[in-house]
Amino acid sequence: MNSVVYQIYPKSFKDSNGDGIGDIKGIQEKLPYLEKLGIDVLWISPMYPSPGVDNGYDVSDYYGIDPMYGTMEDMKNLIRECENHNIKIIIDLVVNHTSDEHEWFIEAKTSKNSTYRDYYIWRKGVGNQPPNDLESNFGGSAWEYSEETEEYYLHFYSKKQPDLNWENPNMRNEIWKMMNFWIDLGIGGFRMDVIDLIGKQPDQKIKENGPKLHDYLQEMNAKTFGNSDLLTVGECWGATPEIATLYSAPERKELSMIFQFEQINLDKIAGKQRWDLKPLYLPDLKRVFSKWQTEMEGKGWNSLFWSNHDLPRIVSRWGNAGKYRIESAKMLATLLHGMKGTPYIFQGEELGMTNADFNSIADFKDIESRHMAKLRLEKGEPKEIVLAALKKKARDNARTPMQWDDSYAAGFTSGTPWLPVNKNYITINAKQSLDDKQSIFYYYQSLIKLRKTEETLVHGIYELLLPNDENIYAYTRSLGTEKLLIICNFYETEQSFSYNASAEIILSNYNKNGIINLKQLVLAPYESFILRLPNN
Repeated sequence: MNSVVYQIYPKSFKDSNGDGIGDIKGIQEKLPYLEKLGIDVLWISPMYPSPGVDNGYDVSDYYGIDPMYGTMEDMKNLIRECENHNIKIIIDLVVNHTSDEHEWFIEAKTSKNSTYRDYYIWRKGVGNQPPNDLESNFGGSAWEYSEETEEYYLHFYSKKQPDLNWENPNMRNEIWKMMNFWIDLGIGGFRMDVIDLIGKQPDQKIKENGPKLHDYLQEMNAKTFGNSDLLTVGECWGATPEIATLYSAPERKELSMIFQFEQINLDKIAGKQRWDLKPLYLPDLKRVFSKWQTEMEGKGWNSLFWSNHDLPRIVSRWGNAGKYRIESAKMLATLLHGMKGTPYIFQGEELGMTNADFNSIADFKDIESRHMAKLRLEKGEPKEIVLAALKKKARDNARTPMQWDDSYAAGFTSGTPWLPVNKNYITINAKQSLDDKQSIFYYYQSLIKLRKTEETLVHGIYELLLPNDENIYAYTRSLGTEKLLIICNFYETEQSFSYNASAEIILSNYNKNGIINLKQLVLAPYESFILRLPNN
């Protein structure tokens, strides 16, 4: 429960051989850096063989390693070396869909009598139209016509990512076999990609949280990781706290926790797509975080995250990527790591890396970004509006190469990086951060250490203060007679805060220490504290 997880997007983390693409040996090279940060779990995004239509989330072989990342022997070496650094690896489990180049699908589309036909979801069309109006998450119909057998197959993502049919017990047994293969290799768990979709009922137009979803997860638990001390986290875009409890309540024997994304949608216009932007209203963020903290209390376990490979950089999104980049990055870290749950750090977050500085729609490479731009431009939306949305929300923002130092290509590669390095790598990089004891890196290190030493941060009950304040996010964590107070000024203007006590500073992003009087406290721009209140 006191673990902290660090996510690696391998294509962009560290290139060891100069081909411009991050790889397994590059990850291994940087294990001392990760151990110094203090994390104890690595979540590595997919490295299976893949055509790369969706950057590895279109898997063509669950038992292999894509040659651009290395070999299976490299992976085995990485698992062993991680153990030497007291780090566990969790891998991405992508089992809602495969690539259309997976051998199962290649066989399935050849004949209605194929052994693998029912591993996927096929339907006849209605006249010359798809079976129904279900839409892909990447835009357009979720059904693709296959000329070989004159039927449509379901794909909730790219047409090159056909959805698996979880109602087929033979297919499920293949998944259990594959999961046990990786468990036997020594991994520490799974991050489960869009796992809430595996119970889909397409004829009833049910995408998420289908009626058999939890039956499948309980079977998965029993057949694979249930008797092991493994971390399992499911990606669940449509979850509520009530649903999350079904996944993570220990007695139900499903998963350790889920990722929910309610807070991530707070800067989109209601009823619109996530590309339709509005400013964040802080009381909304408090309401959402507090709901998850209080409604999960004693029932299940929360994951805590700001960023991942699918989301923009948090300091550019809700912090201040300019004058107050360092202060706001530390404040956002304080706010999140002070809560109850397992914190997840996305690579570069500990450096305060910012969104990509792309200035043209053509610079964005991600399949989702390209689909969105194409559809919106075709509808007549002005280029500058589309570009502004991409610069703010595109997944490409998280995927620019890790900034290691101020040398060529930020020390990521000696070759040509697969995606351009952010130009600010000269001043924002790991070497600079490690040389500066007041850097964002060392602040994250301090937060991680606190989770190992402050039991109240792990188990304490959360209580929100000032729910309607539009500038300050403050809450307490209480365990027995111990009480911690977390205060965060979310913006760049000074703010007044009052609490009838003096308190000991445990951590301050302005490097303050000692005892502080809270009766008339003025918070500097983005100032944050973790404080120990006196026992009553």
